[in-house]
Amino acid sequence: MEATVTWRDGLVFDGQSGTGHAVVMDGDKAVAASPMELVLMAAGGCSSVDVVSILQKARQQVAGVQCHVKGERADAIPAVFTTIYLHFLVRGTDLAEHHVERAVALSADKYCSVAKMLESSVQITHSFAIETE
Repeated sequence: MEATVTWRDGLVFDGQSGTGHAVVMDGDKAVAASPMELVLMAAGGCSSVDVVSILQKARQQVAGVQCHVKGERADAIPAVFTTIYLHFLVRGTDLAEHHVERAVALSADKYCSVAKMLESSVQITHSFAIETE
């Protein structure tokens, strides 16, 4: 994998992935998400991909997944994340709670590359709720 980050102006940067996808980052959070906010989004996105994929393989009727991610940062510099909390809201029809619980656990314990990379220095916790359509 590769990426290129190019300074635009102020604290705004353009990121370009090796596959050609672009993202804007802003250290001041005025025109785009900050790099640290993108880390939270990456953790939520990676875990959400796992949850959806696992539930679909379990033939659950998933209509939507939303992951709310909250990170706490150290008071010192560098202000690294000390904790990250992911809460999944899974919507669907006839969803089995044990399948949702298993999907979230498998993502956390085995599959989410972003979380696995961060877990050596960040306490990561998960929870979920089910909303029936």
